[in-house]
Amino acid sequence: MPRHAVYPSEARLEGTTAVITGANTGVGKETARHLYRRGARVIIGVRSVERGEEARSEIVESTAGEQEAAGALIVLQLDLASLQSVRDFAQEVLAQADKINLLINNAGVMACPRAETKEGFEMQLGVNHLGHFLLTLLLLERLVSSAPSRIVNLSSQAHTRGKMHFDDLMLKRGYGDWKAYYQSKLANVLFTRELARRLLGTRVTTYAVHPGIVRTDLWRHQGCFDRLLQPMFKTPEQGAQTTLYCALAPELATLSGRYYSDCKEKQPSARARNDEDAARLWEISEELVGVGLQGNSVTQLRQGSATAPQTESAPAQQETETEPTPPQETKAQPAPPQGDGQATTEPAETNGQQPE
Repeated sequence: MPRHAVYPSEARLEGTTAVITGANTGVGKETARHLYRRGARVIIGVRSVERGEEARSEIVESTAGEQEAAGALIVLQLDLASLQSVRDFAQEVLAQADKINLLINNAGVMACPRAETKEGFEMQLGVNHLGHFLLTLLLLERLVSSAPSRIVNLSSQAHTRGKMHFDDLMLKRGYGDWKAYYQSKLANVLFTRELARRLLGTRVTTYAVHPGIVRTDLWRHQGCFDRLLQPMFKTPEQGAQTTLYCALAPELATLSGRYYSDCKEKQPSARARNDEDAARLWEISEELVGVGLQGNSVTQLRQGSATAPQTESAPAQQETETEPTPPQETKAQPAPPQGDGQATTEPAETNGQQPE
């Protein structure tokens, strides 16, 4: 059996507020469990409130009787395949949380048949990237005012096979289920990188995470393929370890825009290190969701469009070896303060990955 990294910290998180998407099952649920048992106030965004409440009850029961007091778990409805749902969720979070120390963009869909979000976006790009892009921007001012704070984006090693199809982001010409997934996971890493650059000096840091090949509901579209790979799979608890490491490890407090796997920093693909592509994706994403960022302030743009801007195919970008810039203007401080989509295919609220 393969050995998997474990993040051993037992830091207490009283006074910390975390927001996690897709936390009613899989990696997200285990992440919520660990933060809750350490005393954090955890807000989980789920498509089905009923399933979210079931997960909340199970987490609370599993930690009952532990010596140290647990935190609080709040379940709110969130459908990342609807920008209006994302807006409603963000508004409710801001109404209930006067500070946000952690934002963990965990939910996702994987290699599903072609479908579209309510705004007409290709489902995997819409849920995995655009929904989380909008959510992050809507919560960003609160994250900045709560600094030091962290944003963790679940990506995948699958990003190494990805390419940004800027001339056809919604893949209306030649859709492939894995092709769309690879693109969306590359978008996660590029978003993490560009966000870090824009947040330089705010003490809000960003991290992209590959949780590993995890046994979750994401595999339901793959037939018997998942059963063949069972010996390679991590459990959801094992898959949550790198997320927890990036969310809590004090030594990462001044590092930003980096990519991690098995609780270690890893170098992402050359395409994922392309700053021009990262900036271009950001600008297109702002247009699509109708929200932009000026300095540290979020600005409402025109109503987001349902299709990517029609542009000529960009020439191949020269691959850059530039590494993400750490926020050197800040002093090392642990964060948090105490240490250390829907159609024929319903997006799974967890983020297991496929083999490379």
